Amino acid sequence: MDRHLKETRIDGELVYDGRFLKVTKDTVSLPDGRHTSREYIRHPGAVVILPLFDDGRILLERQYRYPVDQVMIEYPAGKIDLNEDPLACAKRELQEETGYTATDWQFVCTIHNAIAYSDEHLEIYLARGLIAGPSKLDEGEFLETFFSTVPEMLSWIREGKVTDVKTVIGTFWLEKILAGTWSPTPEK
Repeated sequence: MDRHLKETRIDGELVYDGRFLKVTKDTVSLPDGRHTSREYIRHPGAVVILPLFDDGRILLERQYRYPVDQVMIEYPAGKIDLNEDPLACAKRELQEETGYTATDWQFVCTIHNAIAYSDEHLEIYLARGLIAGPSKLDEGEFLETFFSTVPEMLSWIREGKVTDVKTVIGTFWLEKILAGTWSPTPEK
């Protein structure tokens, strides 16, 4: 169907093999037959959790992110381990990072946040029926949790205070879910 747009891999090599990320450089044939190279990051995928309380508050995190040299406001999230079910990962990450567990989980959507240079995908889940407990942060992980509301988050997005793409998209989804105009699906 889209063959007139497709690029075809001719060959390639792994140019960096890190603990978390891998960088690949491929030679591809363009739709017009010319050859070029594509460099991209291979990423195992991640989950994003939208923790929503019955009173409409949402649970967020503040965490320093080295590449942008600033503390970012984000939803709980984390990398999917090899062969790990994304929902199991979401449940694990919510508890590890925030201490909360949830009794109701719904799949919201899949997003690709950096399609020009990465194959990373993020599976977004809505978590309700939140129950507080102790967090279990990974070694070397430092963050703080806090509560906010969707209207406050929308203001922060508009003001440029919140710029993390998964958090922006998650907030837009929550706005639609709370308004009753969009519905997530049951567990994926």
